[in-house]
Amino acid sequence: MITYNVFPPPAGLNAIDVFGFLVLSAVVASMPMVINGIPIFMIQWVSVAVFLRYGVFIEMITVQLSILILLLKLRIPREGMFRLPLNSAMFFIVSFLSGAFYYYLGGTIVPDFKEGMGPFWLGLAYAAVYYVLNQLILILNQRVIYRSTEPFFGKDFVWETVTTVITLPLGFVLYMLHRDLGIMALLFIGGPFASISLILKMYDSTQHVNEYLQKAAEIGHQLAERVNVNEVTDLFLQKLTEMLPIDYAYVLEIQDNDDINLARRVEDGMVMPNTHMGLRKNQGISGTVWGTGKPVLFGSRIEWRHIVSANIPVDAESILGIPMTKNGKIVGVVVLASRRKRAYEKSQLMIVDILCSHYAIAIENARHYEQTKEESERCSLTKLHNYRYFEKVLYREFEMLEKNLRERLALIILDIDHFKAVNDTYGHQSGNEVLKELASRIENIVGDSGSVARYGGEEFVILLPEVTSREAYNLAELIRESIANWPFILSQHLEGNSHSLSIKITASFGIATAPEDADDPLALIRHADRALYVGAKRAGRNRVAAYVK
Repeated sequence: MITYNVFPPPAGLNAIDVFGFLVLSAVVASMPMVINGIPIFMIQWVSVAVFLRYGVFIEMITVQLSILILLLKLRIPREGMFRLPLNSAMFFIVSFLSGAFYYYLGGTIVPDFKEGMGPFWLGLAYAAVYYVLNQLILILNQRVIYRSTEPFFGKDFVWETVTTVITLPLGFVLYMLHRDLGIMALLFIGGPFASISLILKMYDSTQHVNEYLQKAAEIGHQLAERVNVNEVTDLFLQKLTEMLPIDYAYVLEIQDNDDINLARRVEDGMVMPNTHMGLRKNQGISGTVWGTGKPVLFGSRIEWRHIVSANIPVDAESILGIPMTKNGKIVGVVVLASRRKRAYEKSQLMIVDILCSHYAIAIENARHYEQTKEESERCSLTKLHNYRYFEKVLYREFEMLEKNLRERLALIILDIDHFKAVNDTYGHQSGNEVLKELASRIENIVGDSGSVARYGGEEFVILLPEVTSREAYNLAELIRESIANWPFILSQHLEGNSHSLSIKITASFGIATAPEDADDPLALIRHADRALYVGAKRAGRNRVAAYVK
């Protein structure tokens, strides 16, 4: 009302003409370009023409309508609705101050540019002040309200400045033609410009797709460089979260028995415990993607609520579901969800589809690597770690001792007594049975308190971090008793009958600790070995001996 009273519109307004300008501004506002997350819409050329033709009040109405349509087009979430009154107030201030400046300089409504350059320069001054005020308020908005640290004079600033300079002359042309031709001027100028706006928007969308494709290629290379399955999955979801608004992410793998297994579950940036979903083909959103082999894109819960999806959080709205394929076979499904409505676009679905292909290949390669590494570090007979792995862990533990990250370290070496007699009497297959059973008993007793490895032949080692000599001695005694007191069952012996045999086995143990007994890895092994042969074997076998200096 203040603006209407201070700067009233001219008498005798043509409602059809005003409506035509409103429609043109709505069309322009519906085709924004988003640069660096900031929407740019070329409304100033229309607002200049409206201001010169009808004054600041009608110009304000035109701009306010454009803001409303722009924010609806951008699909702002509920938590971002504060932007509507904020942007409305910003443009109100810009319109009012630039209009007041124009009138202060002597400008009038419906100026006649044929009278000389004076009215034209006043109109140009109005446009310049409008642009400068708009940029100043944008800077204040970014720094104070959004606390942004991004440089203001970036790509978005360049785009807005260039489009303003290019389109501003159209505003003056539209105004002059409208004085002579009326509403037909909107068709002559507005139609071609709307086409240009559409072309620029399509170009901007193409640029976004190209940027996404470039990012997808970079992410694909990064995924291929990872050789750990968990690292591959973490990087994949991290990059997706950086590219898209994701509140919930689920990576599901399809098992050989046609069951689907939840491999990774991330909610609000936190990795959650995996749960058994019990889904099958055509059940729920992931089952639907699996069954059809096609991606799905839903903009709101209304679009997918007919699909039974008990595993999707109740506040999720937008959904992206993409199948992961390898050699033409679906090996998994990725489901992304956002609390925002219409959070995802078709172009983003295409990019995620590409990334899922990279991910499927990277995961398979990482699994092959881990399997190969595991096989190279484990004894194929006992399934225990081998000497190569043990040596690596031993040196790592000594590094921790040197860095005071460990206080002590204990090593147990055990050797089966008279194992050659077992092989000679019952055969090597029976000897293998003894080794496998012995490995199982040791692992069951040691558990997670240390590392167990086959040292070679009939020798085994147990590495125990933060364990004293007395504690290691007690553990070795427990293992010794489990070997000596419970017989070993042989089913592949050479006795010439099919009945299983029960035999007694004993073992001798040597213990050394660091830093008390040794100050380097080789010394620890040497001293434990000495305790085994001098303190246990020579003393009669079937006993535990600790290293004595």
